Amino acid sequence: MERVVLLRSLSSSSPSSVLASTRLFSRSAHRLARLPRRHRLVPTVQNRSILRRHLGLISSVIRPSVQLKGQLCPLSVRAISTSSAQPSSEILGADDDVAEKLGFEKVSEEFIEECKSRAVLYKHKKTGAEIMSVSNDDENKVFGIVFRTPPKDSTGIPHILEHSVLCGSRKYPLKEPFVELLKGSLNTFLNAFTYPDRTCYPVASTNTKDFYNLVDVYLDAVFFPKCVEDVKTFQQEGWHYELNDPSEDITYKGVVFNEMKGVYSQPDSILGRATQQALFPDNTYGVDSGGDPQVIPKLTFEEFKEFHGKYYHPSNARIWFYGDDDPNERLRILSEYLDMFEANSAPMESKVEYQKLFSKPVRIVEKYPAADGVDLKKKHMVCLNWLLSETPLDLETELALGFLDHLMMGTPASPLRKTLLESGLGDAIVGGGIEDELLQPQFSIGLKGVSEEDIQNIEELILDTLKKLAEEGFDSDAVEASMNTIEFSLRENNTGSFPRGLALMLRSVGKWIYDMDPFVPLKYQEPLKALKARIAEEGSKAVFAPLIEKFILNNPHLVTIEMQPDPEKASRDEAAEKENLEIVKASMTQEDLAELARATNELKLKQETPDSPEALKCVPCLSLQDIPKKPTQIPTEVGDINGTKVLQHNLFTNDVVYAEVVFNMSTLKQELLPLVPLFCQSLLEMGTKDMDFVQLNQLIGRKTGGISVYPFTSSVRGKQDPCSHMIVRGKATSERTEDLFDLVNRVLQDVELTDQKRFKQFVSQSKARMENRLRGSGHGIAAARMDAKLNVAGWVSEQMGGVSYLEFLRTLENKVDDDWPAISSSLEEIRTTLLSKNGCLVNLTSDGKNLKNTEKYVGKFLDMLPSTSPVGSTAWNAQLSRTNEAIVIPTQVNYVGKAANIFETGYQLKGSSYVISKYISNTWLWDRVRVSGGAYGGFCDFDSHSGVIYSQC
Repeated sequence: MERVVLLRSLSSSSPSSVLASTRLFSRSAHRLARLPRRHRLVPTVQNRSILRRHLGLISSVIRPSVQLKGQLCPLSVRAISTSSAQPSSEILGADDDVAEKLGFEKVSEEFIEECKSRAVLYKHKKTGAEIMSVSNDDENKVFGIVFRTPPKDSTGIPHILEHSVLCGSRKYPLKEPFVELLKGSLNTFLNAFTYPDRTCYPVASTNTKDFYNLVDVYLDAVFFPKCVEDVKTFQQEGWHYELNDPSEDITYKGVVFNEMKGVYSQPDSILGRATQQALFPDNTYGVDSGGDPQVIPKLTFEEFKEFHGKYYHPSNARIWFYGDDDPNERLRILSEYLDMFEANSAPMESKVEYQKLFSKPVRIVEKYPAADGVDLKKKHMVCLNWLLSETPLDLETELALGFLDHLMMGTPASPLRKTLLESGLGDAIVGGGIEDELLQPQFSIGLKGVSEEDIQNIEELILDTLKKLAEEGFDSDAVEASMNTIEFSLRENNTGSFPRGLALMLRSVGKWIYDMDPFVPLKYQEPLKALKARIAEEGSKAVFAPLIEKFILNNPHLVTIEMQPDPEKASRDEAAEKENLEIVKASMTQEDLAELARATNELKLKQETPDSPEALKCVPCLSLQDIPKKPTQIPTEVGDINGTKVLQHNLFTNDVVYAEVVFNMSTLKQELLPLVPLFCQSLLEMGTKDMDFVQLNQLIGRKTGGISVYPFTSSVRGKQDPCSHMIVRGKATSERTEDLFDLVNRVLQDVELTDQKRFKQFVSQSKARMENRLRGSGHGIAAARMDAKLNVAGWVSEQMGGVSYLEFLRTLENKVDDDWPAISSSLEEIRTTLLSKNGCLVNLTSDGKNLKNTEKYVGKFLDMLPSTSPVGSTAWNAQLSRTNEAIVIPTQVNYVGKAANIFETGYQLKGSSYVISKYISNTWLWDRVRVSGGAYGGFCDFDSHSGVIYSQC
């Protein structure tokens, strides 16, 4: 799944700001990117404000970066609720007598209306372990165990341990049971996360037998790992000196070490780490739980073992179960493990202390590695960061701060965000607004792509804008739009392909881990109702102005981070590492060097020696009889409305109507393709004749659950010409369906593509995003590049989201000033070419009654579209040259890829290709590249539509 996102994010993504009305829920990606984990499957796992925890990962549902190539994914697949029947409060938890017999004390029990679940909080009497058992009719069952793991230094112990415990355990004595599980499981989620103060191990599956298999493997892994007895696992996953021959140079190796070198190469990651450590100099957040590459080699195996013994204990655990499985069986499984332990002092030793507020602001200047030989004038970054409180905030204040965050920064029309971007002082926003994933909330805002001489102006602009907002308040339409956006998302309760139970778990744990009530984050109706009533009674200014003044303007705990580009930093860091290793080698005797070479070879031999057949049999695996023979069918009715093909999916959606309008892009001139992503953004972020883009944005927020526009491209099996479309996607409650289609029509036909200043902002933002992606998503860049060499669809996608697109943006940035009429004319030509009733397709998802009522609005919408006849497909017979290439970027890690089109060899599609690509990923590449080579990962992927098979690391 991660790999699909990485590959397709370049081929089918639109600008990140297309979904204006759900911006609240997507800005946490940069924070999560700083959290190292075994496999980064979902880019927005954490939801930073309490609203984000309530609302989960709503934006991931609409965001086009997760669209698979080769099919028009029915929106219904992501949109449906758990069931068509509303669960009642009669859902039962575990039997009280059973719980008592198994050694558990019921602490509290509630039926949570917001998620239609019965939740019971238990405490294991012997150890004090806490368990949330959430029962409902969701077949996608979730388990998670979380430990508070506050580090005292930046050696990366929590991160290395997170990797290592999954490398074999008491009952599963394999080298990598985690990988073996991937081979024979129907899991819907299998992962582990390292946070700055906790470590989380979640799994999910819709198959009950598979689910309990996963639970048992994870419980055995965290409580009885082999790594605490095997220094070689510590060396493999953490760090070690590598020396193949005494005459060679010593090098560092280790999966986490290499992973963090990559993280420390990314400017945004460096900024985030500098911010956190400067805001929290006196507690555990002042160090890096993921590990600083310069500090990781100071970690000893003894410290590693001690950390596990202290914190990976039931007394320090929060355990979560969710879904339709037997609540009694959950407790039975847990009792077998928990009863083996006695209570210890970990809950006291792992407590995170509050950071006291500063008496005066702090300023920090950091350098980041920049490319040599490029213009660095506008490569600075500046970010203002406030720690909001040194004591816990009440729920109403947290909710109000979440609304305030959305009002100030949540959409392109939000005043703080809009003012900064329109100032022309920078290319893109940095800082994520309000973040409360940690013990204390913070607020961050700044710009990147700025000149050094403009840094002071940016700081003044931020403060002046905040003062103005405190003095004047917010537009009533903006408040209404924000309120509707949030309420819609709460009602929709849509976490996309991400397990809903895991989203709920992460919300709950965000408070539970700090010894607060785990039920509170799951309940929003009453606090939200109270906040709405207060806004209605006192006015929004009376609610939000005091928050701006107290927590930001009058708050001395302000840290300003200035980031300066340094083209020599990477080489200095590399030279320092080399010098350190030379000192190490010089301190060794010939006997020491010989012993190190022997140990290196011994580790490699262990890594390359396969597990025995006996050990492999220990890992639970599903049989064919455990797998459903029939796939889940999405009901699809193909019809016609006013001569246009319409797909309808009759599914329960909690009274929400989901719609996609699809336009054929194959008639577009080849030279206009790179403009398409910017055209899509312009439709949503420019104004009409009657309203500016702020008013249009607010209207969308008030009337709908969001509208997005993006390109979609895929190969078609057996054909050279690709399938290429522009998709307009939107959602609204059933009573707002007419408004939804009216607004889609306005966006498509009424928006005036003439705002030169805003278009240049789009170009600068896109350029900054692509430059950041070069470092942080090298896999995706390489995949898109290889795809572009092997098929036309790949070339089209790369023109709209790869290196070629970045080169186009750099040229376009100057052209906007020199020849805007020509660009504006090209944008209009794209609209004229694409918008036609002929060749259009509509895709609808809701229940039968809503679908029937929607037809008249669809018909009215279609009648307003131009009926121009398609000119005929344009021949896009272009591919990049099939030559090997290297792209040089300022990073401490390399990304390597290789690809071929196996259809060109005569291969006929069979199931074998899927098996082979998965086998290569989970055996050869994993063992050779990750385990033996110390790389963060390697994988193989196959596109059944184009025939391209990728191998990357």
